[in-house]
Amino acid sequence: MSLNSIFQYFVPKDKKVFFPLFEQAANNVVAMANVLVEAVNSKSATDRQEAFKQIDKLENKGDDLTHQIYLELGKNFITPFDREDIHALATAIDDVADYIQGAANRMLLYNIEEYTEPICKLSELILQGSIDLEKAVKELKDLKNVRNIADSCIRINSVENQADYVFDRAVADLFLYEKDALRLIKYKEILAALETATDMCEDAANVMESILVKNA
Repeated sequence: MSLNSIFQYFVPKDKKVFFPLFEQAANNVVAMANVLVEAVNSKSATDRQEAFKQIDKLENKGDDLTHQIYLELGKNFITPFDREDIHALATAIDDVADYIQGAANRMLLYNIEEYTEPICKLSELILQGSIDLEKAVKELKDLKNVRNIADSCIRINSVENQADYVFDRAVADLFLYEKDALRLIKYKEILAALETATDMCEDAANVMESILVKNA
């Protein structure tokens, strides 16, 4: 066996392993965010419940994809970029899915009937951040369009800043105007889970920016 053949044996088939898994995971998050937006804007309680069930199924799919990435990380001697960055990116994408599911579960378990403007707005921001996350992840495979990745990361940071403002304003209004303590707690927890999902999008963007710097 030639030296080149030996080397090729250890090189991971990136385009058939890591990058497709990352793309599937990011696509899954976009699907979850789309269902979330549909749910919070739906007038039908039955449709919302079905949407929340769908989010649960998609989150389980995301868990499976994250687990596959971790397994591949353990199996491959050479990786397309730093191992800690692969792990961090997979974890951040999975965290976005976790917080989307967490928010949806709270809406369902708390029997929320009024889907306020801040809830709808934060859901839309999660979708925006998820779409840009997916765009950036798709560009990682060859790093030819570094500008596109950077632009997506900038937009994700902007989305997170907007979500911070919406969350802070909504919580302030709850403390100012909401007289029902139980309702206040329910809505604050839901808003916090939604806002944290945008934080996780930003975490993923930070990992990708780190990858760009290391591979410049």
